[in-house]
Parts: sequence; C-alpha cells; structure tokens
Amino acid sequence: MKNPIAESIADFLKRYHPFTSINSPNLLEIAQSINVIYLEKNDYLFKVNDQTHKTFYMVASGAIGLTITSDSDDILIDKCDEGDIIGLRPFFAKDNYLMNAKAREESIVYAIPIEVFKPIVMQNSNVLNFLLQSFASNTRNPLDKNHKGKLLSENVIYNDSTNEIQYYQPIRYTKNAVTASSTEIVKNIALIMTNKKIGSIIIHNEGLPIGIVTDKDLRSKIATGRYSIETTIDKVMSSPVITVTENLSIVEAQIMMLKHNVGHLCVTKDGTSHSQISGIISEHDIVVAQANNPGVLLKQAKRAQNTGDLKNIREKVSDLIQHSIDKNIPIKHICSIVSEINTAITRKAIDQTIEKLGTPPPCSFSWINIGSQGRKEQLLLSDQDNAIIFEDVSDERYDEVKEYFLNLGGIVTKKLNKIGYSFCEDNMMASNPLWCKSISDWKNQFKTWILNPREKQDVISTLFFDYDFVYGNDKLVKEITDTIFEHSKDNQLFLAYLGSEALKNPPPLGFFRQFLVESDGEHKDTFDIKRRALLQLIDAARILILDHGVKNINNTASRFAKLAEIEPLNATIYEACEEAFLELVKFRTEEGLMHNTDGNYLNLKELSKLDKVKLKNTFQPINDVQELIKNKFKLTYFT
Repeated sequence: MKNPIAESIADFLKRYHPFTSINSPNLLEIAQSINVIYLEKNDYLFKVNDQTHKTFYMVASGAIGLTITSDSDDILIDKCDEGDIIGLRPFFAKDNYLMNAKAREESIVYAIPIEVFKPIVMQNSNVLNFLLQSFASNTRNPLDKNHKGKLLSENVIYNDSTNEIQYYQPIRYTKNAVTASSTEIVKNIALIMTNKKIGSIIIHNEGLPIGIVTDKDLRSKIATGRYSIETTIDKVMSSPVITVTENLSIVEAQIMMLKHNVGHLCVTKDGTSHSQISGIISEHDIVVAQANNPGVLLKQAKRAQNTGDLKNIREKVSDLIQHSIDKNIPIKHICSIVSEINTAITRKAIDQTIEKLGTPPPCSFSWINIGSQGRKEQLLLSDQDNAIIFEDVSDERYDEVKEYFLNLGGIVTKKLNKIGYSFCEDNMMASNPLWCKSISDWKNQFKTWILNPREKQDVISTLFFDYDFVYGNDKLVKEITDTIFEHSKDNQLFLAYLGSEALKNPPPLGFFRQFLVESDGEHKDTFDIKRRALLQLIDAARILILDHGVKNINNTASRFAKLAEIEPLNATIYEACEEAFLELVKFRTEEGLMHNTDGNYLNLKELSKLDKVKLKNTFQPINDVQELIKNKFKLTYFT
C-alpha cells in the first residue's frame, strides 16, 4: 500500500545531497522512518550539553540557527535553511551537543533515525564519501559552492584558534593492547576480558593482527548459542581487523571508524596488518580525546557548578599540553590556548565565590593575574599570583569595601588552591591587604615603585609589571597601565634599576662552556632552567618594551617579536631571543610533564647530546640581549 506522505518526503529528500545518491527503495525506507517536527520561532531542537539524539535532522522549511553562548549572549555561528542537514554530531562523537539549534522562524524539520540511515550509508560509497568529505572540509555540503555551511559548528566549539589542536593532535590510545592467539578457545578469551576488565582483544597469528573480539561478538555469537564456549576464537572474531598507523590524529581515527563501521582500530608499526601490533584505539579513546580539546574545556569551565568541576578541567589540561607537544604544535600556540583555559577557570571561580557570598560586590573592581599567568606563559601547575583593584569610594566606606574584597580574594585563592594552583610562597595574592587596593592606592604604589625604585619600604616586584586582566572592570586596569607608562617614560633611574636587575644573572655557562648547575641541596647537580635562563629573557623583554612605551603586550615571546619590528637594527638579536625563550619553555614543560613537577630543574644526564646542544644554543641570545641592555642603558657601573 502506498504511503503518500512518505513518498512526498522522499521526493523532497532526493533534491538534496547526500540523498541524491540513494536509490528509490532505500530513500523510501528512510522517508517512512522520519519523524516530522514542527518548531515555533525560538523553539529549540537541541541545546548545549543535551545528550545527542538518535536522529539527525534536515530542514524542510523555515530556518534553524546554530549558536554558542558566550558571556550570557547567544552568538550565531551558522544559519540552516531548506535542505540543510544539522545535528550530525552523533555520527562522530558520543558526548553531548556543543551547540544550540534554535528556530529563527516557524520551521518544519525532518528527524532521520541514525539506526536506519547508517547501514544505507555503509553500502553506498557516494553517500559515505560525501559525509567524509564534509567532515574533512568542515562543511555540511562541500558540493555547494555558495552555501557550504559549517559542519565544525556542530562538532566542536567554533573557535579558529583552537581548531588546529582539536583536529590534528594525536589521539592517546592503549599501547600495551591485550592480544591472544587465534587457537585460543572462547571460554579463555572471555575469562581474560573479565579479569582485565576490557571490552576487546586483538587476535594475532605469529604476532600479526588477523582479527578482533569485542563484548558485542560474545553477546551476539556466544550468548545466543550460535557457538560453543569451547570454539576456537578464530571462528568468532571479526576479521579482518582495521589497522592504522601510530600517531593517528583524532579526526583520522573518527573517519576510519565511520568509514569501516567499527568501534576499534588496531595500531601497528607501519599501519598495515603485516607489522607488529603497537596498540588499540577504541571509541572511548575518541570520546576522552574530545573531552580534552581546548574548545570543550573552555565550555566546560563556563558551565562548571563547583570547585570539583573546575579541578577536573584543570587536570585535563596536562593531557592537552602533552598531546599538543607530541604533535609539534608550536609552544607559543599552546601557551595561548592554556592561558585561555586558566583564565576561564579563574573567572568561574570568582563567579562561584560571589554567588556563595550572597552579596554583590559593593563597587566596581578588577581581578588581575600577575607573573607567569599575567604573561600568559603558565603551562604547568605552579603557584598563583594575583591582585584586586577596586574603584575609589568614600573614606567612610573604604574599610568596609576593602574587607569585602579581601574576603572575596581569600575564598577565591583557596578555591584556586584546591583546583591545583598552589598558594604563592611570597603571598602575592588578592587575599593579602598589600595586593588588594583601591585604584588610587594602586596608582600611588606604582608611582613609588617607579619614581623611587631603590626604596624598600615596599619590596618592588617586577612581577607587577606583567599583568593580565581577568575579571570585572577592565577600565581600572587601563588606568594602571596609563600610570605605569606615564611615569616610566624617559625615567632613566627606573630603567637603569630594571636593567641592573636584568643583568644580575649572566648566561648560564662556566669558563669552559660547561653548564652551571646547582652545587648543593635537594636539586644538586641539576640545571635550574627558570632562574638561570628563562628569567634573564623575561626581565630583558620587560625593560625593553617599557622603554619603548608599548602597551598591552605582556607575553615575553610577543614582546621580543614586537621589539624586532620596532628596532630593525637589532631584529636578529630579538628574533633569536624569542626563539630561545620558546625553546626553553618547551624544555621546562617536557621536564614537568615527565616528572609531574614544575619543570624548573633539568637532570642533564637524562638529556640527549642533541638536546644539550639545543639548550646551550639558547644561551648566546641571553648574552647578546644583556650586552644590548648594558650599552643601551649605560649600565657599566651597575654590573
């Protein structure tokens, strides 16, 4: 019996890709399974963090907007019109939606069951290739020159600065995969899987992969009675197993699973079934990898409900850093991404604290990070350095207002400590009355540091000249910046003081070009990469950028890049300093990840000969820029 509604839907579908490549019987089968959804204007099809549906969608009429939420505002990423497909995320990931899909006008949408569509896809190379091409090109319809649409917008947080890491970082997989011989019986295989609490085993013949057995195989072939538990596993396994190369990216793993309709990939030395097994990739590995991508972590930070949620996010950052380094993502790019995540975590911690206090801030204020966080150079877990600036209030209110912000600072810093950012040993934190001041008090503080740098009533800290706005009213931070540059301009005493501080530590090589290492204590015979190399470049970049009056560039590598632009005659030195700084940061980061430390102390015995040469090569730029500073600020008598 004919179904005129289904036939009408099928006629509509075949006008659009990829349905144009599906034959009439299959198209009718799909049409008969479709659920027709009516949406009024502003109705949601799905929202951020909703569990993925068992269907994907095609717009039959009207328009659906894809949006992300940023600072309480919905930002439109893409508009889907008649014939556009949306909601493909369930094909590529098991975790929740990362976008809102909202009707921009009255709309009719076809909900297409994935369970019905997917088998047809696997039998139709044109449809499969369309989806793979869509995924690879980040568009919904790569064949439409004028209206491709953004597939990315459904699959990741739409942020151009994060896409490189998200899609091309290598996937972390199980490297010591459990394997078994093809002559083993099913009963033994099941016992191994149960004891080791695993869902799959790669089957090999003389060390080469020939198949795979999963929980699904045991359920469908053994539990149903099709095969006896005494059957040899080669009769039950799925074969051939899909093999891939080592260092596979997330997107490549997703495409391979979709293309072959499998949930596991066998990693081998050369990517073929003719080489030794290196490991196994599961759908779970892809889900975990996606959970650690920067866009998702940023989104999770904004949605976090408590300190525990923020702690979990921060712990995932180490995996993100390791993955990015493994894929040779530039360290400067990694610093930028991690800084954004750190800032998002701090902002949410402040939001949570204000909500907990139950009383809104009594006046406008700004929270700033200082030191390495202020320079956006903090990759590893190190201590926190921060401060609060609040607007001027009447004398009568001052003590009450300051008390509120000290309380806020105390709770936030304790929260950050629980998250993983340890307390500053020197107490340079917003919970300290010295670092929680009104805007006028802060201006006076910076004037004192700049105009009387040798007076020690307050210990001058160059950390406070490296700061980054985090939360609140950024105009207060701008006032601080204006004060600093107003009083430091042509201030030879202050610049000479900073210069002398920058020259206190010479390049870290002895007379015979040997590394200067720690002579005693806990870190005896190790190389202090922070104190003996990084700080020299940080201090040099700071004084030189202040001398030029360049505002709002606090990152050391970015400062050297800007200096190379400003001083063409010294560009070679500054470019070498930028390169050396980033190389040193990479050394420190790899050391910290390897030993779960702050990475400050390198064990030179663990470095290869090539790494030692690379490390020594970073010291010449330190010498060159220190000589430049000595001459530029006439510091012969200071050193």
